[in-house]
Amino acid sequence: MSFSKRFAGQPRAWIIAEVAASLIVIAVLDFITGYQIRLLPFYAGPIFIMAWFCGKKWGFAAAFFSGLIWWCANWFTGEPDLNSWIQTWEISRHVGFFLVVAFAGSALRIKSDSAAERIALLEHSHRLEREVVNISDTEQQRIGQDLHDGLCQYLAGLTCAASSLRDDLQKLHLQAEAGTADELARLLQDAVVQTRDLARKLVPAHIDRLGLILALELLADWVTRLHGVTCTFAFHGATPDCDEHTAIHLYRIAQEAINNATKHGHAMNIAISLKAADHSMTLRVSDDGAGISESDSGGMGLAIMRYRARLIGGELKIDRLDTCGTTVSCTAKTNSQGHEIATA
Repeated sequence: MSFSKRFAGQPRAWIIAEVAASLIVIAVLDFITGYQIRLLPFYAGPIFIMAWFCGKKWGFAAAFFSGLIWWCANWFTGEPDLNSWIQTWEISRHVGFFLVVAFAGSALRIKSDSAAERIALLEHSHRLEREVVNISDTEQQRIGQDLHDGLCQYLAGLTCAASSLRDDLQKLHLQAEAGTADELARLLQDAVVQTRDLARKLVPAHIDRLGLILALELLADWVTRLHGVTCTFAFHGATPDCDEHTAIHLYRIAQEAINNATKHGHAMNIAISLKAADHSMTLRVSDDGAGISESDSGGMGLAIMRYRARLIGGELKIDRLDTCGTTVSCTAKTNSQGHEIATA
């Protein structure tokens, strides 16, 4: 623990007593050295400490006390200025200086406390944002896992049952009924595929194993199948040396941008691109939808995207195109440059 923290941790009465004692010591030294040696600046330290730790009122009290003991110390040493017509001016000047020091100490303490409160509020806001992001990721993974292990398996079982029913009806030469059962089996199979795609969309595609590039390629394919839109992915540059933490957040930013494009922008074409260069990587998601801009940033999804960008030391930009559509881009730093490749 630092000295200032230990000093501040004392009871106020002790601080007042210590400051008063130090002022008396300075006054004694002022008396011993005589009026030829000015110790005026030495009074400022205890006054400032009193104002900082005990508040403005106690700081002003220390200033007046300092003025009194300074006057006594110099009066008894026979200072000429205190035995002439300029005595009032000298007292006013010194006491005024002490009051200015007290005011400065209290004002700086208020400013310091205000800055500390703002920092604490900012840290609290960041903690809340982090919790929201963690809760969002956890819930998406839980729902995706439940869809894959629960509903998907249940639909697969129904698909098998419908196929078995079709075969039994064909053996009984009930072709019309068998055709209905076959149609039911195909619909259930489509439901299995869509449910599996939805589960994979909610859960990051094992980015640690597949890598960000392949995960974004799969994301584009799933978006095309799930939403019936044209979603493409292109990568240019060097294979990024990107850690899993950065890759997951970029993947989630791409997901949220696509969700905004399909749900709010009603886009029909979405282009995902990833460009890697020396020590940086840029993700860009462009669409031809209704468009959204920074001024439309009141939603939770956009706030989470910005927070994800800050977590990886990146910058999120949202640009509305002149014609139609939106471009969401995020530039993040990577460790180094890799091997040159290009895919589309």
